Amino acid sequence: MAEGIRDKIAILGMGCTRFGERWDCNPADLMIEAFDECSADAGLGAGDLDAAWLGVFFDEQNVGKSALPLSQALRLPNIPVTRVENLCATGTEALRGAAYAVAAGAADIALAMGVEKLKDTGYAGLPERTKGSFEDLWLPNNTAPGSFAQFASAYCSAHEIDMADLKRAMAHVSWKSHRNGARNRKAHLRREVPMDTILAAPDIAYPLGLYDCCGVSDGAACAIVTTPQIARDLKPGAPLISIRALQLAPSNGVEMSHASWDGSYALTARIAARRAYREAGIADPRAELDMIEVHDCFSVTELVTMEDLGLSQPGRALFDILDGCYDAGGEVACQLDGGLKCFGHPIGATGLRMVYEIYLQLLERGGERQRANARLGLTHNLGGLPHRNVCSVAIIGRSD
Repeated sequence: MAEGIRDKIAILGMGCTRFGERWDCNPADLMIEAFDECSADAGLGAGDLDAAWLGVFFDEQNVGKSALPLSQALRLPNIPVTRVENLCATGTEALRGAAYAVAAGAADIALAMGVEKLKDTGYAGLPERTKGSFEDLWLPNNTAPGSFAQFASAYCSAHEIDMADLKRAMAHVSWKSHRNGARNRKAHLRREVPMDTILAAPDIAYPLGLYDCCGVSDGAACAIVTTPQIARDLKPGAPLISIRALQLAPSNGVEMSHASWDGSYALTARIAARRAYREAGIADPRAELDMIEVHDCFSVTELVTMEDLGLSQPGRALFDILDGCYDAGGEVACQLDGGLKCFGHPIGATGLRMVYEIYLQLLERGGERQRANARLGLTHNLGGLPHRNVCSVAIIGRSD
């Protein structure tokens, strides 16, 4: 019977670029910037790696279709390098590949790298990309803002919530994230935004206003993973940061097939979360998790995710958010680094950027945004649209 990867994978080092409009850099520059920090943190160089995974989504836009850009940028010693993509979970998919290789004994030390350079494309949002004939023929007008606006409407309908109340909660989500992001030198947007400004912003797709939508950026993030024993040997006496669970759940088409799904939640997120909690041995996530990084592509996504992760009861996330449960000083701090709202969303890098923040917090390197006594964190990526997506959930913990 499968045992999972709990207690089998340690994160030896991580690195992350500054996210933003990096006109002066190409993808290789970004990968080098992230790897330099990661390498120094791990105390290892490219020559110490046994294998690597590269996460890139819009390959045709900026990086390329193979794994060669990573191998060549870092001058890797002809080790196996695999390019992966899985919608917005692409960065976490790269981490999953590296972690599973170590857990299986196929590699002692492996690298996961995620990168995307979107500002050069000239698009204000994500570039257009075909997802196959079914999407192009039957779902041609599904924009991300439009689909997640429907998500908000369905949520209100399912729980009999007034839209004005939902908009106040969504505004709090954005206000909180911008407040956190202002304290992060690597964030793209580093300015607090008053609540009145958020509520008065123009609509993008009702009820989503301007500040309910994340932007796009350039960026890269990476991790070096190994076994706990190798980590202890290389860093004796240091805290052990381990991956307690890493689960992935893609849609199988049920959401679009019949009326069993009412459109008010992400089915894949609930499945991935349940699996991750079981793998990590978590019985009460709200009591056990210290902080989370979730896929706040839109404010309503973060709100609904609180219920999908089992942190809020169905229909209660709105009230928990307004009560400050997920603020920096709340029960479970959410988006301590500012989230997608402040970093933007270079798709290949996002999942690893989230893990990077959890990693910093667990090592007490969070600076002025440090969460006191942090011991357990979670990351969540939701790729695609509410009715057709893939979700990844990772749980990262500290052992002394």
